[in-house]
Amino acid sequence: MASDLFVDLDRTSPVPLYFQVARQIEQAIEGGKLPPGSRLDNEIHLADQLGLSRPTMRRAIQSLVDKGLLVRKRGVGTQVVHGQVTRPVELTSLHDDLAQSGQQPTTQVLLHEMDGADDDVAGSLAVSPGTPVLHLRRLRLSGGEPLAVLENWLPAPYTDLTVEALTERGMYQLLRSRGVGMRVARQRIGARRGSGEECSLLDERRGSPLLTMERTTHDDSGRVVEFGRHVYRASRYAFEVTLVDR
Repeated sequence: MASDLFVDLDRTSPVPLYFQVARQIEQAIEGGKLPPGSRLDNEIHLADQLGLSRPTMRRAIQSLVDKGLLVRKRGVGTQVVHGQVTRPVELTSLHDDLAQSGQQPTTQVLLHEMDGADDDVAGSLAVSPGTPVLHLRRLRLSGGEPLAVLENWLPAPYTDLTVEALTERGMYQLLRSRGVGMRVARQRIGARRGSGEECSLLDERRGSPLLTMERTTHDDSGRVVEFGRHVYRASRYAFEVTLVDR
């Protein structure tokens, strides 16, 4: 059932009508009046209801789709998606952050195999090139919506993590349950255009900008626990940093 939508338009304002519509829908989403999963009437019905042209209504809806607030689903219509995940730059995992914010993270394990570490991975894990390491590639979702593709390499003695365990729980949760204390990490954040495969997995248009994060994590003794390269949907994800004057 489509959610009721009240939009108050000022037709004498210099602010474009499509922008007024988009802004008020965005405020309804942010204020909880249109919670995640809410379905909007189709654009034709909304345009008639508000006395707008169909191109104007279509532009308003598309601007919110481009911002990651709405999604068009074939056979379902236009729905409100879960809000953008804001992640503090601390030594936590995406699974931790989603769970703590009340969302329901799920995981699809795309790759789980033993590899010989190449030069880059070996250098990050502080092992010799060719050393057997566990190579993982996972798709992390929240509320059924893809958020990130996570690629990680783990050295012994952590190479026995199973697909079943990684599907049910976050990698950091599994490591902590084995008594591993993640102490410090070196992390680099960036952005780039996504590959065709990445955009397909993340339900983004080919070539869409993605956030990137590369991290090497050490335990209490200083030993490297894991090395990861992750990509995140920029429309659904942000890193948050607190800066302090020293």
